[in-house]
Amino acid sequence: MANHKSAVKRNLQNQKRRLRNRAVKTRIKGVVKQISLLGTDSDATGTIADELNTAKSIIDKAAKKGVLHPRTAARKISRLSKRVNRISA
Repeated sequence: MANHKSAVKRNLQNQKRRLRNRAVKTRIKGVVKQISLLGTDSDATGTIADELNTAKSIIDKAAKKGVLHPRTAARKISRLSKRVNRISA
């Protein structure tokens, strides 16, 4: 347990951030999974593009907030775009 007032505060801040980061990362995983599930449907091409734009937005916001490293976000978006292009082609 923390012995100083500043350490107690820091511990509380870390807990709040951990929960917020976990929620954002879970949302990213859900959107990516949604896109992969749409990829199995052959008649959902227009929907995949919308979902891809939504996923890009969510991943970029996570990078902006510091939840993800910017290069990690770029890599995730790139791989997701390649997967969607492979599906729609």
